[in-house]
Order: sequence, then structure tokens, then C-alpha cells
Amino acid sequence: MVIARCSIVPPYLLDRLESAGAAPAEALAEPARRTRALDARLRRQRPARARASAGAVEPGPQRTVSDAEGGTELPGRTARREGEGPTGDVAVDEAYDGLGATWRMLREAFERDSLDDAGRPLPATVHYGQRYDNAFWDGERMVFGDGDGRVFGRFTASVSVIGHELGHGVVQYTADLAYRDQAGALNEHVADVLGVLVEQHALDQSAEEASWLVGAGLFQPGIRGVALRSMAAPGTAYDDPLLGRDPQPAHWRDYVVTDEDDGGVHINSGIPNRAFHLAATAIGGRTWEGAGRIWYDALLDPTLAGDAGFAAFAARTLAAAARRHGEGSAQVDAVRAGWDGVGVAPQE
Repeated sequence: MVIARCSIVPPYLLDRLESAGAAPAEALAEPARRTRALDARLRRQRPARARASAGAVEPGPQRTVSDAEGGTELPGRTARREGEGPTGDVAVDEAYDGLGATWRMLREAFERDSLDDAGRPLPATVHYGQRYDNAFWDGERMVFGDGDGRVFGRFTASVSVIGHELGHGVVQYTADLAYRDQAGALNEHVADVLGVLVEQHALDQSAEEASWLVGAGLFQPGIRGVALRSMAAPGTAYDDPLLGRDPQPAHWRDYVVTDEDDGGVHINSGIPNRAFHLAATAIGGRTWEGAGRIWYDALLDPTLAGDAGFAAFAARTLAAAARRHGEGSAQVDAVRAGWDGVGVAPQE
């Protein structure tokens, strides 16, 4: 099992803030600079080794939320355990609720018992670092910063962020997609899919009603943006003097070839994200029952290689749709049209 640290805020966005330079932008550059430095240090460390599940007798979330109290030592002080009531600390209670929402979506939509389908505990740490502009999955736990208070607020405020980062854990225990190039972009894509499914499931929204935003509620007032990413329209999530314009492509012809960010894992995930949105809205209804179930089936396909590219994953989604709904079904047509819409030809 390859374990990678996966963060929600793309490096290119932090780079933009870090290069802001002159006052008053320098006040925003400093936390971005420290966040980038801390992220770089974390990447150099050996990722946490995933622990075996305790094997709960009866399925149910096993949550533990800890408080780093502004430090960087993990896990921090235990703040709330499974079954305990609200603490009054907003970040602690949001993390606890978001972990539960993710567990419920996996269980109710996919009959999956936690990230590993074996009752794995769900630990998380809040109040990590000083004005830390990120949240990440380290192979063992979810970790949330409080943001700088001017561009980003606390990262527990978005349930799609919590679902996204825990989604990396689901990938870790299933296809184990490599965190680089197209496979890495698929890793980010599947995490985005699970993130929006958690939000839609919690709100009981249909594909037509959903926002399709990842990280809505993170940006502070005055920032011209709605979220970190839009699955419906990649490249439109923000357009701000400090942040620049959302650079995600929505079509294969605009795929970004780069050595940055592990080969562009965050930027190029916009392409399969758009394909999923097209398929989901064409199928309609509750996404976790339609396109979400098909994508989950594809993730479990034993023939899906850890270094799979977009074309190979697209082929697995078509095969999954045919197995579940039959060749020639409307669902198969919707999945094919979704990939056609972003210029990806399914290929074994």
C-alpha cells in the first residue's frame, strides 16, 4: 500500500498567495509561506502507517477528535470521543459531525464499513499549526488548520473537504492509485467525488439540486470565489486579485503537463470531475445511487491498476455501468457521454 499525504489546497494557490509580496498583501503571504514550508517538511517525513481496524462488533463510526492547540505534534489532546456530546469548540464539533456524515454516506450508499470496509476508526486533529492554510490526510488521520482568517477560514467548516480527505483513505484501501500524474489526478478526482457525495447525502440533494462545489465556505468575505473547485465548471471556482483565476482545465485538450504538484494532480482532476458531473446530471436523481455507485464500482474493479490513466479509468466506469444496468442502458450512455464531453476516449 502506497501512502501519500494529500492536502485540499493546491500548492499553486498557496504559491500565488506567497508571492503577494507588498503590504497589505504581505499579511496574507506570510501564513501561505509558513503553510508551504510546513507542507514541504511533512512531505519529507515518512507518511503515517495505516493502523489495522479494531473490528467493531456492530458497524458504527469510531470517531476521536484531538486538538493540536496551535502546535504541529500529532495527534494532540483528545477533545471528543465517539458518543460524547458537543464540546462548544466549533472546529472539534464540525470535525466530529463531518466524520460521521462521511461514515454514514459510505455505509448507506455503498454498504461500506468505514474507509477500509472493516470498521476502521476515524481519528482527526483540529487547530493544527498557526494560521495554517490547509487540511490533509496523512494515511492515518484527518488534520485541519484554522486558516489565516483573511483568505481562508477554518477547514472543518466544509463537509465536502472532510469527505474529500477521508476519500483519499478510501482510495488508499481500494485501488491505491499512485499520487502522481494522471493516476494522481484520478486520486484527487475520486476524493472530490466522495467529498461532494458526502455533502449531497447529508443534505439529501439530487444531482440537479447540488452545488457541485468542493470547499464551499472556506473563503472569507471579500474573496471573489465560491470554493476551491467546481466539478460542474472547472476553472470557474474563483477569480480574485490575490488568488488569480481558477486554472483547472475542463477538457483533455487543455491537460496541463507539469512537474509541479506531483505532476499536476490537483489541476488536472478538473477533467474527470467534469466527466463525472456530466454523467451524474444525465442519470439524475440522487448521485450516490446513480453515477456515484458506478464510480465506486469502478474503484473496486480488480483490473484497475495503481498507475491507471484517465482512459483506463473511463473504461472501468463504462464496464461498471454495464454490469449494474446492462449494455445499451441509459446509464451506460450517460457515462460514455460524460467522458466524450471532456475528450477522453475509454481504453483498456
